[in-house]
Amino acid sequence: MAKNRTELVAEVAEKSGKSQATVNAVLDAVFQVFESSVSKGEKITIPGWMAIERTDRAARTGRNPQTGETIQIPAGHGVKLTAGSKLKAAVAKKK
Repeated sequence: MAKNRTELVAEVAEKSGKSQATVNAVLDAVFQVFESSVSKGEKITIPGWMAIERTDRAARTGRNPQTGETIQIPAGHGVKLTAGSKLKAAVAKKK
């Protein structure tokens, strides 16, 4: 099962007693902070829940799967999310 953004906003609004518009605005702001911080190379840590950081990928040689031609893949960045202890414990619980 997966939960989409609309379902998440509705559930958080219900649990917090806030309107869905308020929760949606807060969620937008959180994602904007994540985006700006991680793009600058800053690590975001929410103790017990998660850590988000930018990773560096070195340039490498690849191969075009259709032609077999060797190509150069430029260096780039990725994003790494690490689950914290509370999130790991929640997943480990059996219901």
